[in-house]
Amino acid sequence: MEQFGYIKAQPNLDTIFSALADPTRRAILSRLADGELAVNEIAAPFEMSQPAVSRHLRVLERAGLIERDIDQQRRPARLKAQPMVTAVDWLNEFKNFWGASFDQLDDVLSKMKQHEKNERKE
Repeated sequence: MEQFGYIKAQPNLDTIFSALADPTRRAILSRLADGELAVNEIAAPFEMSQPAVSRHLRVLERAGLIERDIDQQRRPARLKAQPMVTAVDWLNEFKNFWGASFDQLDDVLSKMKQHEKNERKE
C-alpha cells in the first residue's frame, strides 16, 4: 500500500466523506440514482422542510456528488457519481491490507487446529 501524507491525499476526499457521513444525504443520493428530481420531489419522503433539504443538497453539491440546474422555476438535482470513485479508490487501498490480515489469521487458525489434532493423537 502506498503511503499517503496529508499533502498527497485527494483534496476533495474529506468533503466527500463528510457529505456521505449523513444518512439523509445518503438517502438523497439513493433517490437521485433513479434520475434527476426537483427539491420538492426530493423532500417528499423526508420529515423535514424544503429549506433543510436544500441545505443537504448544498453540502452534496460542494462535495461534487450532485449537480443542479436552473430550469425556470425548478432547480433539478442529479447524481454525479464520479467523485465517489475517489472515495472508493482510497478505500480499496486497504483491501490488500485486510486481505493479507485475514490470510494471516487463516494460517494461525490452521496451525492451531493442526496442533490440537496432533495433541489428541498423542
